[in-house]
Amino acid sequence: MHLKPLLALLVLAPLASPQSLPARETLYYTVEWRLITAGKAKLEWTSEQRPRTGAQVNLRLESVGLVSKFFKVEDDYSSNLNSALCGQSLQMTTLEGSRQRETKVIFDSASRKASYVERDRAKNAVISTHEIDIPPCVHDVIGGLYLLRTLNLEPGQSAEVPVSDGKKSVMAKVEAQQREDVKTPGGTFKTIRCEIHVFNDVLYRRQAHLYIWLTDDRRKLPVRVQVRMQFAIGTITLLLEKAE
Repeated sequence: MHLKPLLALLVLAPLASPQSLPARETLYYTVEWRLITAGKAKLEWTSEQRPRTGAQVNLRLESVGLVSKFFKVEDDYSSNLNSALCGQSLQMTTLEGSRQRETKVIFDSASRKASYVERDRAKNAVISTHEIDIPPCVHDVIGGLYLLRTLNLEPGQSAEVPVSDGKKSVMAKVEAQQREDVKTPGGTFKTIRCEIHVFNDVLYRRQAHLYIWLTDDRRKLPVRVQVRMQFAIGTITLLLEKAE
């Protein structure tokens, strides 16, 4: 039950101003897997508005119920962005079953390098380090969601976007597909469905498809997020419960 969505800089459709994003926002999601409630997610956005000097995105993902008894998940993800919503740093702490990891990434736009360090928290040991080349502005997988919300992307339009997890930097395709009505615990919404092409050996090796449904209005709330994987794993869906 991993959450690795992402998005970013549109090159084929017009950009809206980052100022269209709220100063603060908290979104709560139910996580469904194989027709059961498998977890809860909390996504927080905080930014400096006068003037906008940057923003922070925090994600908390945890398993619940029967799933938690067999495979406990407690993941915390924090991303710092600059005024243009480019990634500056991220930190991720994960507990997934017996696996405990801490990951830190620094995106240095001046040197155009990203440094990645992953530690095994149980053994207190570094298990992986990387340094890669990046463009002057790159988007991490969670912080990039907020840049996507500033774009005026209509069905039929697509784009190439710079995105990185610290181990790899790619240009990923963002594709707006069609308008759909989506029902969640938080209500029924008119949306535009987008597919984000980061799986299938783009950013991640896993064979999967990532979809995000944004409300078809000024707010562009992500009311549904879905990762469709191979049958053995199944589909993971996040549905919006409420927005504050």
